[in-house]
Amino acid sequence: MKQTGAVVSQEETQSPVSQEQAEQLDNQALLELYRKTGDQELKWMLVMRYTPLVRRIALQASGLYSNFAQLDDIIQEGLLVLLNAVDKFEPDKNVKFETYVSTRLRGMIVDLARRQDWLPRQVRQKSVRLNRATDELAGKLGRMPRSDEMAEYLGMTREQYEALLSETAVSTLVSFEAVLDSCGGTADKLMLQKEPGNPIEESVQEEELRQVLAQGVASMRKNEQLVLSLYYEKELNMKEIAQVLGVSAARVSQIHSRALQRLRVYIQNYIQA
Repeated sequence: MKQTGAVVSQEETQSPVSQEQAEQLDNQALLELYRKTGDQELKWMLVMRYTPLVRRIALQASGLYSNFAQLDDIIQEGLLVLLNAVDKFEPDKNVKFETYVSTRLRGMIVDLARRQDWLPRQVRQKSVRLNRATDELAGKLGRMPRSDEMAEYLGMTREQYEALLSETAVSTLVSFEAVLDSCGGTADKLMLQKEPGNPIEESVQEEELRQVLAQGVASMRKNEQLVLSLYYEKELNMKEIAQVLGVSAARVSQIHSRALQRLRVYIQNYIQA
C-alpha cells in the first residue's frame, strides 16, 4: 500500500496487533495505536472509517458550492485533508478527532473556493455591491437593516433582493470567512461548541470575537438561528434543512446568506471599534 507522510523505520511500522485485531478496535483506540506504531496500514484503516464523514461534509457543502467543483473533487481533496489530520491531531488537547477533522474539512472547502476563483465577474460585482450597501445602510441605521429596508435601499423588490441573496450566497460565505481571518478566527472554530473541560487557552482576542459572534447570533430571527445551528452544529445540508423548515432549498440558502451578512456586520463593527 502506498505510504504517505513522514518516512518511518521498519521497526516502527510493525504493529503489535493483527489486522483482524485492529478491525475490532474503536476509532480512538485505533488512532492511539497508529500514533504509537506509525503503521501505515492502521492509518489507512482509520482513514477509511472516516471517509463517510468526508463525503457527508462534502454533500453538505455542495448546496452552496455546486457551481465551482464536482462532488468527487471535493471528496478527493477531503481525503488528503483527512490523511494529514491523522498525523497532525493532538489528542492531549481534549478535542474530539471528529470535531478537529470537520473543522479542517470545512476550511479546505472554503480555501478551495478561493483558489479556484470560480465566481463569474457579474456575480462577484453583485456581491461587492450587496456588501457595500449592507455596510452603508447599517451605518446609517445603527443596526443591521431588515430585508425590506435593504430592498428599498437597493431599488429592488423584495423578491429581487431575495434572489440576489441566493445568487451571491457562496461569495457571502467566503467574504465572511475573510473578515474572520483578518482577526484570527474561522467560522467553524467560532461556531462549534467548546468541548466540556477543554483546557485549551484561547487568546483574549478570539474569546472576545466568540462573544461578539454569539451576540450577533442571539440578535437574529429564530429561523436564521435555526439554519445556522442545523448547518454548522447538526451538519445538515441545504436540502435537509429545507425539509426540516418546510421551505425550499433556495429559501434556506437565502436565510443562510442573510444570517452571514448580519454576522459580517457584527464582526466588522467589532474590528473597527
